[in-house]
Amino acid sequence: MANHTQIAVIGGGLVGKATAVAAANAGFSTLHVAPEAPVDRRTSALMGPSVDYMTDAGLIGDPETLGVALTRIRIIDATKRLLRAPETVFSASEFGYRAFGWNFANARLGESFSQAGLVNKNLALRAATLKSARRVDGNWHLELDDGDTLTVDLLVGADGKGSSVRKAAGIAVKERKFDQAALVCDLELGRGLDGESVEFHYPNGPFTLVPAGGNRANLVWIDRLDTLEDARSEPGRFVSTLNEKSRHLFGAIEVASPNFVFPLSVLSVDVAGKDAAVLVGESAHAFPPIGAQGLNLGLRDVASLNACLKAANPGSYGWADAVARSYGVARRTDLMRTGAFVDGLFTSLLSPHIPAQALRSVGLWGLKTFPMLRKHAISFGMGK
Repeated sequence: MANHTQIAVIGGGLVGKATAVAAANAGFSTLHVAPEAPVDRRTSALMGPSVDYMTDAGLIGDPETLGVALTRIRIIDATKRLLRAPETVFSASEFGYRAFGWNFANARLGESFSQAGLVNKNLALRAATLKSARRVDGNWHLELDDGDTLTVDLLVGADGKGSSVRKAAGIAVKERKFDQAALVCDLELGRGLDGESVEFHYPNGPFTLVPAGGNRANLVWIDRLDTLEDARSEPGRFVSTLNEKSRHLFGAIEVASPNFVFPLSVLSVDVAGKDAAVLVGESAHAFPPIGAQGLNLGLRDVASLNACLKAANPGSYGWADAVARSYGVARRTDLMRTGAFVDGLFTSLLSPHIPAQALRSVGLWGLKTFPMLRKHAISFGMGK
């Protein structure tokens, strides 16, 4: 077959780029199919194990040159409920870490990932979109929107919540949408965060400030969509609301970038790999941006797929099916556990019911008080 490649990765986000590089580094002929896209102006807080993977895989160099170290995590219950949780602070030094992780601009990460791919002879790039995919006689037959067709052994979906690969592979998906949305933008604070990520927990979601260097912070504000739209409808009202939400703890706030609003949902799949097709990133899982789990989980997908590829025998019949099966098994526990954790954390914050609020409050008291519980929570949050 003249137009054949061993692996095709569909989707151009950070997880798609990382997957394409990993597949090529594992020695497979790889085609990365992704259309031209606008610059991703969001940021991502990546924990230590994710940063270690990116460094070991050659995706980035020294994280200090790309990101801002996260050395403290501060959680403030701002709900004004009868059962309120105590303010809780975690310091990286308490657990023997130099930093919990680093906060990166997605655009800079994307540039670094792309550079890593350019030097690999096994990796080819195609600025296109997948038009159709069907499996015939053990091969995936792909049609791209630029008119090209090709066959591949292993098909990787990194194409987001509406994944075409997931649909083609017949993998069942469950999705629950929320009334809440997330607003993101950059802020200039009167007083810098000095490496501390601060989460104010409100009844409709957290208001989180993440250090971005100097006095700059990245805001992730989760609230009802109508509340967010109303707050950002006028510049003066927006700044006033931001000062109120941050409890005036950081001096005068200035908006330093355009703001964007994203709808929120929880998405999960029954299995992340079957029939020589695998799903990574938001093709397989999505949830609200709480606890810095989204991209961290996606990079764990990439690391797991990389391990499966290194263990594969591409000269054997059905190797791609074997990779998909082993990947699906390998990812099952992590996807279920992390999804349940984030969903439980978010719904307990939103819940108007006293028992749920009490359980959340008791949990945060435990995290504040018991060293072993603190250590376990941090280890879980870092993906260990």
